Amino acid sequence: MSRNAPERDSSNMLEKSLRILQAFRPGDRGLRLMALVQRTGMPKSTVHRLVCELLDQGLLADDGEGAYSPGMTLFELSSLVPAIDHLRVTAQPFLQDLLLATRQTVHLAVRDGLDAVYVDKIHGHSDLGLPSRLGGRLPLLCTGIGRSLLAHAPVRVQQQALARPTRRLLDGRLLDAERLALELAEIRQAGLAFERGEIAAGQACIASPVLVAGEAVAAISLSVQVHHFNLPALAGTVRMAASRLGQRLAEEPAADPGAAEDVRAAERCAV
Repeated sequence: MSRNAPERDSSNMLEKSLRILQAFRPGDRGLRLMALVQRTGMPKSTVHRLVCELLDQGLLADDGEGAYSPGMTLFELSSLVPAIDHLRVTAQPFLQDLLLATRQTVHLAVRDGLDAVYVDKIHGHSDLGLPSRLGGRLPLLCTGIGRSLLAHAPVRVQQQALARPTRRLLDGRLLDAERLALELAEIRQAGLAFERGEIAAGQACIASPVLVAGEAVAAISLSVQVHHFNLPALAGTVRMAASRLGQRLAEEPAADPGAAEDVRAAERCAV
C-alpha cells in the first residue's frame, strides 16, 4: 500500500462526513438514517458508520427515536471564527439601536463567494415568512442585503453573479442581468438597496453596506411588511446604522490583524 493511502483514506472519510452534515436543510427537525442515505447517495453501511462517529464527536445529536440533527459541537465551532465574532460583537449596539428605532427585523450579513451569509438576526414584530436564518445563506442577487454586498464586490464577482442562470421571483418576474447591472450601479451611488416581495410575500427590505476603507465588509438590512414600507423614514436610519458601524470597525480593528485578510483569501478561493 502506498504511504499516501492513509492520507487519502482520511481525506475521503472527511469528505463523506461533510456530505452527511451538509445533507441537513433549513426546517429539518431530524433525519433518519435512510433519509441521510438518500440525500448523500452513499451506502447505508457507510452512512451508519460515519453517523456513529459524528455522534461520538458531538457533531450530530440523536433524539432517541432514530432521528439525527446537527450537534452542539457545530454551534460551538461556528462561534470560533474570529473575524465574524468580532464583527457581531461590534455590530450589536448598532443593530439594537436600529431595532429599537423601527421595531422591525434587523439582519447583518457578509459575502461568501456568490452568497450572502447571515451572521446575525434580531427579530422584530413583523418577522413573518422570512427565509433568512442565522448561519443561513441566500444568493446575492435574490435579496436586498445581498445586492448591497454585491454592488461593492470586485467586478469579476459581479460578472459571475450576473452570469448565473436566470431565476423567477415570487411575483413572477425574472431576474434580468442587464436590469440588475444597472441596479447595482444605482446601489453603489445611493448606498442603499431595496427589495419588495421578491423572496417573501408581503415583505420588503432596505439594506446598506458597511464600508471600511471603501470595502463592503458586511451589510445591514431592515425587513418590514410592505404596507409599513415608509422609504424616506427608514432609508436614512438604515444607512446611518451601517455608516456608524463602518466607522467603528475602522477605529477598532479586529484583535487578529490577519483575520480580515484570511476572510478575503477564503472569498477568493470560493469564487
